[in-house]
Amino acid sequence: MAVLKVIEVLANSDTSWEDATAKAVEQAAKSVKNIRSVYINEQSATVSDGKITEYRVNVKITFEVN
Repeated sequence: MAVLKVIEVLANSDTSWEDATAKAVEQAAKSVKNIRSVYINEQSATVSDGKITEYRVNVKITFEVN
């Protein structure tokens, strides 16, 4: 039986929500091993002069505990 743990991570990107998600996983992987999945909990964006300037995600990352 595997034991799984979930952490919540906030990340942002100037490019896209997908890029923000990738950055969240990349950053978490620096200190967390055995990442199994990522769930996008929430997406938001900052708007300036009618254009999106920053994409933000709130993700839940699931990893296996040894």
